[in-house]
Order: sequence, then structure tokens, then C-alpha cells
Amino acid sequence: MNLLSKEQQSRIQHLSVDFNGCPEDVAQALGVVQEADPYVFFYAYMQPKTEEHEGVWRNVDKLVEVNGRLFSSFLKALDIAQVVPKRILLQTGGKNYGLQFGRTPQPLVESDPQPRHLEPNFYYVQEDDLQDYCRRHPQTSWNIIRPCGVVGSALKAQMNETYLLCVYAAVQAHKKEPMYFPGDWTSWQGPVALSTARLTGYLSEWAAINDACKDQAYNAIDSNSMTHERLWVELARWYGNDKGAMSPPEDASQFHRTELKGGKDCPLGHGPPLITASSYSMLDWAQKQCNKDAWKEIMEASGGNITANPFAEDAMKDNFGFLDICCSAIVVVSMNKAKMQGWTGFVDTIESSFQAAQEMVDMGLLPPPVVDAACPLV
Repeated sequence: MNLLSKEQQSRIQHLSVDFNGCPEDVAQALGVVQEADPYVFFYAYMQPKTEEHEGVWRNVDKLVEVNGRLFSSFLKALDIAQVVPKRILLQTGGKNYGLQFGRTPQPLVESDPQPRHLEPNFYYVQEDDLQDYCRRHPQTSWNIIRPCGVVGSALKAQMNETYLLCVYAAVQAHKKEPMYFPGDWTSWQGPVALSTARLTGYLSEWAAINDACKDQAYNAIDSNSMTHERLWVELARWYGNDKGAMSPPEDASQFHRTELKGGKDCPLGHGPPLITASSYSMLDWAQKQCNKDAWKEIMEASGGNITANPFAEDAMKDNFGFLDICCSAIVVVSMNKAKMQGWTGFVDTIESSFQAAQEMVDMGLLPPPVVDAACPLV
């Protein structure tokens, strides 16, 4: 809330609601809604702890159970509170297309079939519940918004690529070592799908208030091209790293290769397995004592301004294991649908990433960059 102006804060009524509770308790909190035709923007998400034997995003049954319940309890609470929205907008994400399994059609298009046969996904459970609710309440329409790697600031910054890359950049600069990219040249220079949270919010508002957009899903990514190469060079500059960002090794023998699914077991339904390559693991980097110590020194030097520790054991795997996935992903996402219907939003991802970093400084998550502004891609 402190990131908002006093005037903006005055227009917000914050309700503390436990969506894990029973629908009757949620309904009681919703009883204060007085709008005749309210709009609902649903962003609630919980990441159950990844156990030692599980890979990141592999605890699918727990993800379905926890996040399916969050949304279904909310929808039941609407009925109990007799609140009937004009539009319900649900944010899901790029995993809708099965990116975690292997090859997908490129670019990702909203009309692509969902690979529901491959594995349970709470996105599909929530989407089915949403459309079932709207069938029972014809006066309510729906939207689904699908960002990819979200660029934004949050206190509970779990699985936030921007935050974790800034942590990495700050630690490497503190140690006076270059930033080493863990992926190969293909992922270093390949397209990266990033979604600035503020721009996604504007797109969500645009979709929700337009009748022509009702009952439709939309991708939500920044409209400019982005690569890790461009972003990492900037990150090194932000934190005053004179050694900069190192491009990947050219020697293929230095890479460990991971084979994802192919053929009928991947979303594309045919083709060879998708192979990703890495020279080291960001999770392994985070587990090294020298990097934990460096962050502790950064926290101590901040005089109490930095209060968050992304190296805490209970969150490290979900944080830096997620970053390993981000650094190997090559994704092309279509924004044609929204643009054909009149969407013109734009943001420079490097500038929005810098803004997010500055906001996370104010939140006590990061040390301040040593530069005053980002260098946009112009």
C-alpha cells in the first residue's frame, strides 16, 4: 500500500480473507460489497512446499488441491453472500500450454488445445469452475488472463524471476565476480516471454470492461522482444559489477543436458524430445555457503533496511529451482488476439524490471541499484 499515493489508497478497502477457510466465512467478509454489478479480479495463489524428492512444479496434486480449493471456496462464497459479479477475471499463466513438459506449438496462441491428458493442472480446474459458475449465472461473464514470467514487486516474492536475478546480481557484485549465465547460447540469445505486472493489470482492466472481450482468454506479455543476454548485461550494470555478465561457454562438453518429453507425451504431440542445457545450477549456487554469507553481509551493511532472506532453507528450492527453469526456457507468445481487438499497451521490459527492483528496495527485499535509471532497448 505504501507504493500508492494517499489518493489511491483512499479508494481501496482492504479485507483480510482466508480463502482456505469455509465458504461461509469468506461470504461473511464479502457481505460488505455494495456494488450492483461488481467486477472480480482473482489472483490468489499458494505454492505448497516442494519436498526433497519433488522437482519444482512436480507437486501437481498438492497444487491442484490447494489452489482449486482457493477458487472454488470463493465462488461458493459469492452464492452464499448473494453477490453476482458482472465479470470474473481469473489470472492463470503460461503453464496452461504445458511448457513444463516439452515442445509446444510456437508461438503460444489462446486457441491452442490444452494438454489436459498429460498431467493435472490447477489452471484447468479453476477454469472449469469459472465457466460452470457463469453457466449457472448467465448475467456473469468471464475472462482468463495468461501472463508468463511476471515482472513485478511483492513482499512474498516466491518464484519471482526479477527479484531472484537482482539477488544474484547483487551477490556477484559484492563478491566482485561476474554474472555467469547457467544456460547455453540458445537460451542466452533466444526469446524470453516476460509479463510486466502493471501492464498485465491494464490489459485485465481493458478486457474486463469491454463487452467484445467477454468469455475469452488472453495472453499477456510485454510487447517488445527480450533476451536474457540483454537483461543480464543490464542487471550487472545496475549493481555496479565491473566484470559484467558472462556469455555461456562455447565448449559443449561443459553442459549438462536434460531431456524433456517428446512425441505424443509433449503438448505438440509429435517431434523429438526438447533438450535443455546448463553449465551449472542456480539452486546449487544458492546452496553454497559463500553466497549465503555474501547476502548476510549485504543485509548487515544495509543497516536493517533489508529484511528478507531468499536463501532461507524453507524457500530456497522453490525460489532458485524456479530460476533454473526460467534460464532454460525459450518461449514465443502471440499477442495477436488482444491487438486485433484494439489493445495497444506497451512497456519496455528493462525499464519495468528496474522499477520493480526499486519498489522491492522500498519493501526491504533488495539493496538499491547504484544507477539512477535503466537503459531501455532503443
